[in-house]
Amino acid sequence: MSNELNDNARDLNLDMDWFADILNARLNVYFDKPGSPSIVLTFAAPDLSKSISFYGKFVSVNQLSIPERLILILALIPHIKPHLLDVLWVQNSTTSRGFTEFGGLKGINHSGFIPTGETAAFIIAGEDLAMRFEITRIFEGGHLFAKQNVLTLAPAVTGEPMLSGSLQISREYLNWFVTGVERKPNYNSEFPARLIETELTWDHLVLPYHTLEQLEEIKHWILHGNTLLNDWGMGQKLKPGYTTLFYGLPGTGKTFSACLLGKHCGCDVYKIDLSMIVSKYIGETEKNLSRIFDMAENKNWILFFDEADALFGKRSKVEDSHDRYANQEISYLLQRIEDFNGVVILASNLKNNIDSAFLRRFQSVIQFPMPKPAERSRIWRNAFSEKAVLEKKLDLDKIAEKHEISGGTIMNVVRTVSLKALSRNDNKILSEDMEEAIRREFLKEGRTF
Repeated sequence: MSNELNDNARDLNLDMDWFADILNARLNVYFDKPGSPSIVLTFAAPDLSKSISFYGKFVSVNQLSIPERLILILALIPHIKPHLLDVLWVQNSTTSRGFTEFGGLKGINHSGFIPTGETAAFIIAGEDLAMRFEITRIFEGGHLFAKQNVLTLAPAVTGEPMLSGSLQISREYLNWFVTGVERKPNYNSEFPARLIETELTWDHLVLPYHTLEQLEEIKHWILHGNTLLNDWGMGQKLKPGYTTLFYGLPGTGKTFSACLLGKHCGCDVYKIDLSMIVSKYIGETEKNLSRIFDMAENKNWILFFDEADALFGKRSKVEDSHDRYANQEISYLLQRIEDFNGVVILASNLKNNIDSAFLRRFQSVIQFPMPKPAERSRIWRNAFSEKAVLEKKLDLDKIAEKHEISGGTIMNVVRTVSLKALSRNDNKILSEDMEEAIRREFLKEGRTF
């Protein structure tokens, strides 16, 4: 068993034992047994100030108060020791049902007690209304639990009390607290984004000097932005994140550059699936985007929106209510990006497709032009496997001079001709195969060969 698992298990056990003592004391007071109404304050919390576990360090670094710490443990218990809450299933003999004060929900598959905000209020505050009101503030959007996407109070059913929503700890923090390792989110309807990576290096990226120079600026922000905002005191003068537009024809290196930035700076790059974000239903696009940004907050991720015109295109004239809501969603998106503390890369074929209201607020706008002959020649020479042998009459410099195509198209050609050679049980790349593969790429793009 790894040290991380042992460390987290030890500290979580300490806090759950502490929580169990408080819960039992609260129930004793509630059922008229000896004890103080402010029972929470009489049990000293375990000292985790020197802990090396992820859970212990989170508690110490954020200086969690006793109520905050108890709420965090309460949210974790159903995932770690669900039987600790079974005592709350006790039936009220007067009403022949559970106690309203205890809150709690029954799951669909989970047979244990699922705690709600009401459960937290009962355990921590009892009948102390001032303390109860203080607890509700822990579930507000400005609290670190919400800002860091640690845990949330699920929205209550319309018309029901706010604290009747269940306590929900995020999958990322649950995994950190249990294993000490960051969990990569899976692609699904809740998080429609895929982790994209590359095994290549900056040496394989062929771009003009001015484009590479602008990419360097993004690197500088990722590596030194926090120092600028915090140590240099610029946090009140500058926005917390960085937004840029990559524009250029397909295959010119936009996605590849995003992957390289992530690899060089130690950031995960997530490519957003806009087909699952944009909705024809009013308000749904905004909700879908909100989930993405909530999960990405404080994660040191790069969010990559390919074909971003679908979301960030020019706003339409307001001719009906649907247009008005669509424009509101764009305004919401603009504000959410400005408040986001990570890096957002938008990719588009044409700069003019993006709404000017966005462009004015971007930190950079970077063009990815079609490679020139010398650049195409470099791409051709780096594209083939070391095991491939080019036919003697194949002149890559002449091919680069003759055919204006992107790096992505070049790689398509290389794939085709390499497979052609392998199908002949050979490693020789033939000029006739090259010509045919290039012709097919031209036809695919609707161009004359």
